[in-house]
Amino acid sequence: MTLTAPQRARARRLLREAERRATPIDPLTELLPGLDTADAYAVQQGNIAERLAAGATIVGHKVGLTSAAMQRLLGVAEPDFGHLLDDMVHRDGGAVRAGRYCAPRIEPEICFRLAAPLRGPGVTVADVLAATEAVAPALEIVDSRIRDWKITLADTVADNASSAGLVVGAWTPLAEVPDLPAVLVDLLVDGEHVASGSGREVLGHPAAAVAWLADTLSAFDITLEPGHVVLPGAMTTAPFVTAGQKVEARFSGLGPVSVSFV
Repeated sequence: MTLTAPQRARARRLLREAERRATPIDPLTELLPGLDTADAYAVQQGNIAERLAAGATIVGHKVGLTSAAMQRLLGVAEPDFGHLLDDMVHRDGGAVRAGRYCAPRIEPEICFRLAAPLRGPGVTVADVLAATEAVAPALEIVDSRIRDWKITLADTVADNASSAGLVVGAWTPLAEVPDLPAVLVDLLVDGEHVASGSGREVLGHPAAAVAWLADTLSAFDITLEPGHVVLPGAMTTAPFVTAGQKVEARFSGLGPVSVSFV
């Protein structure tokens, strides 16, 4: 870490205020030069601790930067992670107020629900599949509290990996699920096709992202718990969404999931 404790506390306050007011801030890496990834995870953990103290509960985690394109964009060679809280969960087919976000985007993902704990190091794809109870079609709402999405790796890590919400469709037992890398998705906005992708976009296999997460969290003394969910990363590009739009993702072998922004 390169920042002082008061500087990390300032970063936490800036992000929480930006989220509360839905008003983005300048990049933290410009406001607090020297912010590194270790500082950023400390900022993230601090803000999550504050939300838990206020009554929120952790329902799982998300993995970001799993596509080669996003890693190239930010000049990184590995993913990042954030926390999913109960107040971030929205009903499949329901409505979400767009004004609660700064500049929301939407990502289709294959959501995992665990039946057994996962803790690194050394977690494999086979370990993840053995610990998984079911998977579901999902939409992650991502939002940057950094103005114009002008982010570096440290900026997005501090900002809970730009996570803001999730919508989960019907669960399918893992034994009934097709080969996850071969799952295809079509993303539609207001009924118009905007993107397609497959499970292979997520580190070659979505379970590989979950394995990376379990290994990485072990350094923070965190275990992926039974009942928790994991969003392993986007299968397509992440279009911006605004009030009045309906987003639907149709997954082969898993079914659809949708949400409207009002």
